Amino acid sequence: MGKSWKNPKKMETANKKGKVFSKLAKEIQVASRLGGPDPAANARLNMAVIAAKAVSCPKDTIERAIKKGAGLLDDGAQIEEYTYEGYGPHGVGVIVECLSDNKNRTVADIKSIFTKKGGNLGESGSVAWMFDRVSLIEAKKEGGVEDIEMEALEVEANDVEVGDEEGVNAFYTSVTDMENVKKNLLDRGWEVTKAELSYKAKNISEITDEQKEEVVVLLEALEDNDDSNRIYATVE
Repeated sequence: MGKSWKNPKKMETANKKGKVFSKLAKEIQVASRLGGPDPAANARLNMAVIAAKAVSCPKDTIERAIKKGAGLLDDGAQIEEYTYEGYGPHGVGVIVECLSDNKNRTVADIKSIFTKKGGNLGESGSVAWMFDRVSLIEAKKEGGVEDIEMEALEVEANDVEVGDEEGVNAFYTSVTDMENVKKNLLDRGWEVTKAELSYKAKNISEITDEQKEEVVVLLEALEDNDDSNRIYATVE
């Protein structure tokens, strides 16, 4: 699975609690710190701002996160990125990318979730071998296209996943070729809604529907954690 795991109902609930805004603000802050506060010159920040605006994140929340990330506000500890790996029930591989201002709190919380939900937190590299590191570009085009596989070839993507109910397709390419594929999509009239580094499972775990339900319980719990940002698993 390349796109981070999301549960629509959980996302709706989280949005009501303000968790979505908080997580988006963390991503904006990190992007601003790493690449500068100008979205026009910082591709990661630009996409983070687009994502925030898409869910009506308040303008002052976005601007404050940009300033904080750039060091223009003295407002507590900076947000850092942390990645954790572990096994869910039935040997399913899970990678959790977190954004946090307190590593000790975050690792303790993530470990506890794995343990309580039938999994176990592993060492760095323990499940990364089950995934490819890729670039993910999500995009949609008004009216769609007749042959999405041919479109992927035209934009020089390595792979594509057919669009969801909102018509968003996921294009995959190498870590170094993201901007090229993104530009090609834009040139062909696509609206790019996401462009980021991602993980794509090399193989999907062969488990039953009942076993998958156990895995979903773990993934939902991880998603509910305030510090989790993206979750990848070897399930569809």
